[in-house]
Amino acid sequence: MKFGKLPDISNVDFTLPLDPPETKAILHQNFRQYDKLHIYIGGTGWSMKEWVGTVYPAGAKSKDYLKYYTQQFNTIELNTTHYRIPTIETVEKWYAESTADFKFCPKIPQNISHSANLGIGSGQIELFCESIQHLKEKMGCCFIQLPPYFGEDRIKILEKFLQNFPKNIPLAVEVRHESWFANNENSERLFQLLENHNISTVITDVAGRRDVLHMRLTTNIAMIRFVGNELHPSDYTRLDDWAKRLKHWAEQGLSEVYFFTHEPENIQAPKIAQYFCEELSNFEHIVTRGPKLPDDQAQQMSLF
Repeated sequence: MKFGKLPDISNVDFTLPLDPPETKAILHQNFRQYDKLHIYIGGTGWSMKEWVGTVYPAGAKSKDYLKYYTQQFNTIELNTTHYRIPTIETVEKWYAESTADFKFCPKIPQNISHSANLGIGSGQIELFCESIQHLKEKMGCCFIQLPPYFGEDRIKILEKFLQNFPKNIPLAVEVRHESWFANNENSERLFQLLENHNISTVITDVAGRRDVLHMRLTTNIAMIRFVGNELHPSDYTRLDDWAKRLKHWAEQGLSEVYFFTHEPENIQAPKIAQYFCEELSNFEHIVTRGPKLPDDQAQQMSLF
């Protein structure tokens, strides 16, 4: 993930911002007493031959990577759907090969997210949704990553897209253009639109763009994309802070979290995911699971 990456992070303030008042209000408004907060932790893909012998068993074949991936993680930022709409047969295969508690988070195809009108009238939205509905109860939360040039002046296009997107498929929206965060009025116009349509936000924690770490929830589902820096010590302290914040949100009624760990080339993502899962295990009323790497193999991961 190159968005917001910096060659030098020595001057970055990685402190998590305070929650805006609207986040507390959303959680209060949607509050239900949950016995547990379900936190799903995942990476961005399973086709990692570098994980054979560490994350995957020695000698694992590529055809079995998904099966082994879902035994280690319980969700995935499904980037493959960004490049092409999967066939129903492919989706059914994913469903069959994944563990019972696994959740897929498909990324909206780029021929929708990067088109001038977000795919309205093209038939692509309907085709995509028809296919991914075959994930059934393993559907987590879809998300649309709007391109860097999609600014706040195009909010009417986004509104029309949300009006046309099927209500039975959970959705989150990620914006990147600086204009969305240029002032509170622009930001709140976006967040209010998402609230009105029961659409979640994507919160991105990355060194070079602290504005996208907005901490603004619009539903009681949170989607967080965490971008590490080659297992720099700050990666771990940031995750400590995230664990405390998610516990705080859980106490206010948050129901689900999708937390995706990004590290350079994806190779080290399991190591940082394992750490985060262990941190979360210190808190009551949180249900999650993450990679379990043997000590010697976990050490090897940090050497890549």
